Order: sequence, then C-alpha cells, then structure tokens
Amino acid sequence: MANGTNIRWLPTGREDFQNKLQAIEQARAKVQLETYIYTASPPGEALRDALIRAAKRAVQVQVLVDAFGSIELPDTFWEPLRQAGGEVRWFNPLALGRWGFRDHRKLLVCDETIAFVGGFNVAPEYTGDGVTEGWCDHGACIQGSPAADLSDAFDVMFARADFRHPRLARLRRSAFRRHLPHDDCEILLSGPGRGRNPLKKRLHQDLRAAREVRIISAYFLPTWRIRRELGRVVRRGGRVQILLGAKSDVPVAQFAARSLYGRLMRAGIEIYEYQPQILHAKLIMVDNAAYIGSANLDNRSLHINYELMLRLSNPSAVEGALRLFEQDLLHASRIEPRSWRKNVSLWEKLKQRWAYFLLARVDPLIARRQLRHLDT
Repeated sequence: MANGTNIRWLPTGREDFQNKLQAIEQARAKVQLETYIYTASPPGEALRDALIRAAKRAVQVQVLVDAFGSIELPDTFWEPLRQAGGEVRWFNPLALGRWGFRDHRKLLVCDETIAFVGGFNVAPEYTGDGVTEGWCDHGACIQGSPAADLSDAFDVMFARADFRHPRLARLRRSAFRRHLPHDDCEILLSGPGRGRNPLKKRLHQDLRAAREVRIISAYFLPTWRIRRELGRVVRRGGRVQILLGAKSDVPVAQFAARSLYGRLMRAGIEIYEYQPQILHAKLIMVDNAAYIGSANLDNRSLHINYELMLRLSNPSAVEGALRLFEQDLLHASRIEPRSWRKNVSLWEKLKQRWAYFLLARVDPLIARRQLRHLDT
C-alpha cells in the first residue's frame, strides 16, 4: 500500500492468535492490547504469558479489558503481569448509571508499527478455523503509519478507562469519535455522544452511489436509513448480499435480525445464513472499499459502543476481502422468500418483533438516558 502501509488478512482465529503471539514476542518497546471479552482459558493464559515475557524484557505493556464483556474474569488473573511491570485497566467498571457504554474494540498494537484489528476476542471459541471448530471470524494485520494512530487511539481509551472524568461529553466529541485518514487505510473511531459518527458518515457516503454491496455481520439491526440505501442499490440495478448466522450466541439479536428478512428480500436484497459454526465476523464491502473491525451493523455498534473500523481502498486489500466473503458463502444457505414466509410460525414472528422492539427501541432509549445523566 501507499506510504509503506501493508494489510494482511487473517481469515481464521487460529491464524490471528498465532500472529498476535508472534508480534508480542518480537515487540521491543511497547505492547497495547484492548479487547471486549477476555477469559481465563488456555488462549487467555498463553497471551498473558507472552505479555509477561514482554514486560520482563522491559517492554511497556498495557492491557485494557471491558468490565462487562469480561465480567467473569477475576482481577487476580492479571496479578502476574502487574508484578512483571505491566499495566491493566478495566474499562467502565460496572455502575448502574453507565453500564450500557461498553468498549467493544479489539486491538493489538506492537511498537506503534504493527496492529491487529477485527472481531476476535480472547477466548477458546475464537481460535479455530470457523468451519470444523470455533467461531467464524476475520481480522487484519496492519503494518505502517496507521499503526501509530491506532496506538494513539488506544492511549485515549486507556486514559479514560475509569469513566470518571469531568466534561465527559466534550471529551467524547474530541477524542472518541474520530476519522483518521491515510491514503488507502482510513481509521474510523466511534462511540456514544454528540457529533456525527465517523463510521455511519463514511458508510452513507459509500452506499449513496454503490453498485455492489456485500455484508457479513454477526448481529444485524441497521438503521432505517442504511436499509433504505441498501434497497436503492438494488433499484438502480446493483446487487446486495448479506451474510448472517444460522447459529448465534445471542438469540435475541438473531430474532431481531430475522424480523427484517421479509422487507429486505422484498427490496431485492439477498440474505444468506452461515451454517457450520457461530458467525462472529464483521466485514463490509461497498464497490471498491472494504471495512473491517469490531463494529456490527446494529444499533449498539452504530450508536452506543466504542468501536474501531478500518476502511480499506487498496485494490489488493479489497480483493482479499472479497475472497473471504466468497469463501464464507460456500458454507451458507440462501434464504428464499417463499419458503421463509411459509416456514415462519406466528410464535416465531412474535419473538422476532419483541426482540426488534427490545434492541431497536428499548436499548437505545436506556443508553440516551444514561448519556444525559453523564453529561450533567
């Protein structure tokens, strides 16, 4: 890529985990790890041990873990790393008035020169091949100037991990929501608060004149405007393919997504469901651009969580994303409109509508009220 930036796709959790371990072992100055879910498991212990070895080499090691996503992880798990000189912080420790705002980003940066993004958390289900074992997910390794900006983005989150600081709304606008452009690798940082969401803004710009759209999303509940733009792609002669999961770790999210199937298919949008394993990937392709990172196309990722996405426009990177999509599609079944209408029972429809109401109406309402409380 331009300016010395290189993007390498990591199609499976097995490859992602091995490459992250290698990068930590080779780090000489700084390691920054940010994740939503971290479990006390064999992969969690292996990664922690690599971080301990780095700290003992006098490498600065910083870990940021979301307090809700990793609620089952005891703080004592990190004691050996702290004793070796590493720093560990919990993002937004649980409190009634602010529990909804979560750090959903997944990021590893080593020496400000190499970074890993994608959907992978640190748990056993993320270290398989996505077909015969483990969840289906994807990531990318970035080498070059964007890694330094990703390191800075980590610093902002790490400094505000306790979620207790003055003028929070102002800080969210200036620091948490950012668009950091590089020639063909744009960094899109989003979070709750005032101002335009960089991810939504960039996606709307791409969809406005799109002809080919391919989406993989673990949890799918896009805004009305995004659904309208997807329908317009089809009406002007384009094609939209959406790959979702036949299995899900969050049934209510799956019910909510399926509540949209009928209207999406009536608009000419193709719906597929991935069959072998739980689908956890987040990948969007719009013509000659590809998005990869932590954000799903749902209300929580678009409005509530802190998220990180890259928009890639280098032809070889976009071609690699397309290969990932096509490979996943080999393991998916298309949802046919007629059979879908025939096979969905009244009880299923009720569950879908109730799930949609909870996630599209209730969850954002609670988040808005908590945000107003934080702004006072």
